[in-house]
Amino acid sequence: MGLPYRFNRHEAAGSLGDLGTLLPIAIGMILINGLDPMGMFFSIGLFYIFSGVYYGVPAPVQPMKVIGAYAIATAMNSDQIMAAGLSMGLILLLVGATGAIDIVGKYTPKSVVRGVQLSTGIILLSGGVKMILGASLIQELKNSAEPYLSIQAVGPVPIGIVLGVIGTALTLLFIENKKFPAALVVLTFGLFTGWIFGIGAGSEGRIFSPAMPRLFPFPFPDKEVFIFAIFSLVLPQMPMTIGNAVIADADLSASYFGEHSRKVTHRALCITMALGNFMSFLFGGMPLCHGAGGLAAHYRFGARTAGSNMIIGGTLVALALIFGQHILSIISMIPFAVLGVLLMFAGAELSIAIVDLKSRKEIFVPLFMLGITLASNLVAGFLVGMILAYVLKSGRVSV
Repeated sequence: MGLPYRFNRHEAAGSLGDLGTLLPIAIGMILINGLDPMGMFFSIGLFYIFSGVYYGVPAPVQPMKVIGAYAIATAMNSDQIMAAGLSMGLILLLVGATGAIDIVGKYTPKSVVRGVQLSTGIILLSGGVKMILGASLIQELKNSAEPYLSIQAVGPVPIGIVLGVIGTALTLLFIENKKFPAALVVLTFGLFTGWIFGIGAGSEGRIFSPAMPRLFPFPFPDKEVFIFAIFSLVLPQMPMTIGNAVIADADLSASYFGEHSRKVTHRALCITMALGNFMSFLFGGMPLCHGAGGLAAHYRFGARTAGSNMIIGGTLVALALIFGQHILSIISMIPFAVLGVLLMFAGAELSIAIVDLKSRKEIFVPLFMLGITLASNLVAGFLVGMILAYVLKSGRVSV
């Protein structure tokens, strides 16, 4: 069994840790790609709850970043994204149910796992800084650092930098505080700012709009759309999902929760992600996965039991049912810079995982992978890391 459920301010704070990754891509795919707002957050909430119940320990829910970023940047339509999500689900179900993923996991060296975690962590940290500076993809597409705030600067200083500095200071002050957890303090500050200076998004004068989510809000994609989605979105995403959302996630969960995380296996992660994507497809949401970065975020801000999954999952389901298609008006109250602060600390927490590497050869692999990843992408970093780790392991080469 997993850890007993706890429902307290620490679990609540931990449940919020991954919003810096989740919300910007979700908002972008609603506004740019036309995904269903209610179905999006309803499916995310259900996936959080389902994952927590099954695994019995904190389990992250994240967007598939390669798919999300490329879809937003190229303004893909909803049919293409639906096809990508369903295809990812089918492939993950196949590699999980057949045990093919166990072969990959068995032959992936620890140094490569740490390289995936370090590279992902630095990408998240950098992404958080970009959000504070107003330079993330969705902010650039909206041509505004804080598109949902009526104020854009305090004197000569951009508002994002002001909010980022305040949010970072609050996080550092409260990161070890047991009475006032940092994520709750920072998010409260963000919501207060959004309430005072916010302009809303898509409310059209009416916020409360209780409703049940629709099944299949979009037409079933045709064969040509599936072919396009597989080559443009699914194949580039798959190596990152295997490396970060399966292998690195399982490793990090074991290091955090030990025996309690025994259900967090490579096979199980593939299968639960498959089921999560089938559900997201039904409700018109985005492709979803787990991820080491999300787990590090939840843990860093206080999540220690699956109660954190129940809290964030239940909150998102409730918001979707209460506000319906106008849920974006509530979600967008949180400034991007505040989400960036959460993302920065999540990235730093994940990057620190390399401290258990001892030898020079072991440390060299993740650092080399980081350089490759920053110059190209995580897929290339993973593949090069695998080759390098085995070359160094052979003893024929030294560093």
